[in-house]
Amino acid sequence: MGSRPFEELRVYRLAEELADVIWGVARRWDRFAMDTVGKQLVRAADSIGANIAEGSGRGSFQDNRRFVRIARGSLYETRHWLRRAFQRELLSKEETEKIKPLITKLGPQLNAYLNSIGPKKTNNQ
Repeated sequence: MGSRPFEELRVYRLAEELADVIWGVARRWDRFAMDTVGKQLVRAADSIGANIAEGSGRGSFQDNRRFVRIARGSLYETRHWLRRAFQRELLSKEETEKIKPLITKLGPQLNAYLNSIGPKKTNNQ
């Protein structure tokens, strides 16, 4: 299917970086915050990379594209939980400044990766 293993994809590595930063932040929250917002946030962030990986192993361009779309949905869910965490004062300004650029880069990279999957169309198609 793809010419590169998913572990070498910039988009996958960025998803891993985001998930690891979020894990590092959320694991320090108290039990209530972790049980409500934290677990949802960590699962959503982890799901981005997991879906990129799963899609690349499915064996068809259509399946890979479907899982990248799911990864994009998980990114939006992650954004939702980050907004909740910020509103509930669970994120410091420094943590927010570390996470925001990752979120900002990941959306366009997911879209670019999605557009790169599959045979290229020509003007005659």
